[in-house]
Amino acid sequence: MARSTSLTEAEAGITCFASSLPGFRGVLKHRYSDFIVHEVARDGSVARLTSFDLPDECVDVSEEDKAAPSADADHSQALESFRALCGDADCDALKGLLEKASAGAEADVSPVILSPDADKAHRSEVHNFFKRSFKFLVTDTVEHNDGVQRCIRVRLGSGARGGRGGGGRSGGGRGRKRKNMGGSDWRDDRPFDSRGSTSWPNHVGKFLRFHLCKENKDTQEALGVIGKMLGLQSRSFGFAGTKDKRAVTTQQVTVFKISANRLAALNNRLFGIKVGNFSYVKEGLVLGQLMGNRFTITLRGVVAESEDIIKASVEGLGKNGFINYYGLQRDDIREMREHYKEHGDIDMALRNFPRHLVAEKAILQCLKKCPGNYLQALKSIPRTLRMMYVHSYQSYLWNHAASARVEKYGISQAVEGDLVYSKEAPPGEATSVDTSEPCDDQINSSDIDLCSETLPEETIQSVKIVDSEDLLKGVYSFEDVVLPLPGSQALFPGNGIADIYHELAKKDGISLTENAHGVKEFSITSMKGGYRRVFQRPIDFEWELMTYTDDTASLAETDLDVLSRNKPTKAKEVNETISSAISNAQSHDSKVAGPLDSSMPGSETGLVEEKSVGSSDMLARKLAIKLAFTLPASSYATMAIRELLKTSTSVTYQKTLDC
Repeated sequence: MARSTSLTEAEAGITCFASSLPGFRGVLKHRYSDFIVHEVARDGSVARLTSFDLPDECVDVSEEDKAAPSADADHSQALESFRALCGDADCDALKGLLEKASAGAEADVSPVILSPDADKAHRSEVHNFFKRSFKFLVTDTVEHNDGVQRCIRVRLGSGARGGRGGGGRSGGGRGRKRKNMGGSDWRDDRPFDSRGSTSWPNHVGKFLRFHLCKENKDTQEALGVIGKMLGLQSRSFGFAGTKDKRAVTTQQVTVFKISANRLAALNNRLFGIKVGNFSYVKEGLVLGQLMGNRFTITLRGVVAESEDIIKASVEGLGKNGFINYYGLQRDDIREMREHYKEHGDIDMALRNFPRHLVAEKAILQCLKKCPGNYLQALKSIPRTLRMMYVHSYQSYLWNHAASARVEKYGISQAVEGDLVYSKEAPPGEATSVDTSEPCDDQINSSDIDLCSETLPEETIQSVKIVDSEDLLKGVYSFEDVVLPLPGSQALFPGNGIADIYHELAKKDGISLTENAHGVKEFSITSMKGGYRRVFQRPIDFEWELMTYTDDTASLAETDLDVLSRNKPTKAKEVNETISSAISNAQSHDSKVAGPLDSSMPGSETGLVEEKSVGSSDMLARKLAIKLAFTLPASSYATMAIRELLKTSTSVTYQKTLDC
């Protein structure tokens, strides 16, 4: 067997446990529905998909929009106005687009890129001109590869021959690949951006909030699919945190000035994704606006010396908690990276890397144009993703420091030099705290927490170093201990744990106190840093031991299961649209069998909680444990499972179990 190159827990600094209770064997994420996540909003409400009904508020297209001229109309007067605004060349290009659309060849109408325009005010004037005079056309701004020049891109909206288009799946033609109309130097291959209806009732909130239920897709990927259908870029959506890929998850999302009926109409075309619980609100969501996540996790194939050991271990997790490590994540494309590293074939790598690997593809495309310019290649990565790389390294240092703290001082008490959240801080004094939203299973460009972002600060009590007086008073316990994410304003512990950070960073040629290379976005010192509790206890912890015979049966209800039971007709219609995704999922991972499954515990799923007769008695009964608990936004459920099983959460190890 070839040696796995996946990062091990020990390499990531994950080495300690919170208790000495024995573990047992169990398989995590055998099916997507074995890992169910529901987002918990700041008000404590749990996001669940419970309805596909439209909200009471009615958002209709205005009479003005209904009466807007189509591509077939006479636009000679509007074209002359456009000529005065943008010149002859742009007017002729637009005229050609209109002629093709009028001839009934919408599928072959490619976008038009207007002349470079450095004047932002003038570009705004042009955008507004199209909104007034060509309501069936959609415009957005694209940039040159030099990062300086800007141009307006014009394309045909969906339904252009019948009035105003709302932005089709991708603009000009269903599933068709768009041509680069501005030459290879123009970044015009990104999704089109339609910013929502220009008319909107005053009494209705400008943001549509909805619940996104998805399976085997990360949040960005799911919103990318929806955005493409609506003619929106992914950045048009607001959400509080990124959810796991290999799971069934539900979370809140907002989008600006999009009517609920447009979004609801997509359900019959979406696979592995469903949207519902629509409402109009005044404000959109931003990263970090959540309390945490509610997990329902099923461990299959449980093997232990006795049920007493299982019971002691599970109850121990609820009571003793776990070390709050940043978790490992999957890295299924590492072979492709290794192949590129060995052979240096950029074209092959670009062909083989999946589309969602934004960072890798951006780097390779830049290196193809500018061989050897590695700094420029790194800068080609979107800024938010670049920040994630820094946060990933912070997480790596934090994990090693946490293990050193537990190994050196134990977990029974706080010790002198520990950092804690001060219980005596004056009102109003605050510092930053890590509120990163983890996605335990995201596939991307790093092994630790690459899916997390540095999120908005949360007002908390300030951090202090425990002194001898604090120990005499018994004010602080191990549960109060925090460790820093290194940054310009981070305070380090006043004991030997501080050395761990600096020694590890020095080995990697990194300074935690100064920016050695002058590139701000790749510097830890450019970030404020934050603090994270070393210990975490599951909240509202529940568990259930069950038996089953059918490996393909769902042992926990998803939101669609509940909908099918409560509203069978409507939910069935929506649920049936994802059945064709089964074969695709099985072709990639035969062990993860199925879509948002409609089978339910207690029915004909192979569960043997009730005595059955016939052939099912002859099948081998297997044990499973279903856990339900809530964690804060910055904690990883896989680290809780690691504590329970006392085994590695690395991909390689889990694959040896799931067979």
